[in-house]
Amino acid sequence: MKGTPLRKFIYLSIAAAIVTILLKFYAYYVTGSMGFLSDALESFVNLFAAIFALVMLNVSQKPADKEHEFGHSKAEYFSSAAEGALILIAAFSIIWSAVPRLIHPQPIENINTGLLFSLLASLVNLGVGLTLVHNGKKRRSILLEADGKHLMTDVWTSLGVIVAIGIVKFTGWMIVDPIIAILVALHIIYTGYRLIKRSASGLMDASIPDEDLEKITGYLDSLKGQQIEYHSLLTRMAGQRKFITLHVLVPGKWTVKQAHDHADRIEETIVNMFDEPVTVQTHLEPVEDPASMKDIGIDRQEIDYHL
Repeated sequence: MKGTPLRKFIYLSIAAAIVTILLKFYAYYVTGSMGFLSDALESFVNLFAAIFALVMLNVSQKPADKEHEFGHSKAEYFSSAAEGALILIAAFSIIWSAVPRLIHPQPIENINTGLLFSLLASLVNLGVGLTLVHNGKKRRSILLEADGKHLMTDVWTSLGVIVAIGIVKFTGWMIVDPIIAILVALHIIYTGYRLIKRSASGLMDASIPDEDLEKITGYLDSLKGQQIEYHSLLTRMAGQRKFITLHVLVPGKWTVKQAHDHADRIEETIVNMFDEPVTVQTHLEPVEDPASMKDIGIDRQEIDYHL
């Protein structure tokens, strides 16, 4: 999957947002329902978020340059954080609009038509959301996965709105409409919080996932039979790219070329374990030297794992 463009999935998200905006706003137009309005406003957020994601994706895929020698892959986190912020803005807008209706409930018209168009919009979001989440996980793209999860959240909120409007239709309880709009907004706030939290973690150089780390350590442990040890294994994520550094301990009697060739093979093997971009750096040390066994952190200080 290396080199597979992610841009086409963002275009798909933009197209889905436009379609659902038209469907949901028509549902609101014919019914006057606050629930449908809250659903439609979230689709506007989907559109803005997808456009911003496209911009950030273009930035993240730029090659390294003089000012950004480690590349631009962290730009994906800005997209995810911006999407979370937009979600929060939409949620508070929904609450602001729903409170007057909570105090003074109003009747809903053409409910059947509104329900039909809202259901069609939900089906569109369901198909596109599943596609984005699947490909986001497959390609380790927080940008795609965040966008897909946002659409999936939209599906659940839409279903909640549909159920609520159905209750209004059969019971005549008009107050249910603004109540469900506020509940939808609270759920959206939680989604926005999670996106912002995840982006903040990425910007703080979070380590690679445990399952990926286990693949690396399993391979490195298998080299002990070749008199090769390792330590000071440090990892971090930057968007799709993984950064991995470690110290490789080899017999001191080996020639520089022999040790370097083994280090090259180790780096190449780790890179080939993953579909997404990986940068691996190794530091050679003699295995016989007791000082070589000290785990060194980013400031060349010995790591104390008991802290």
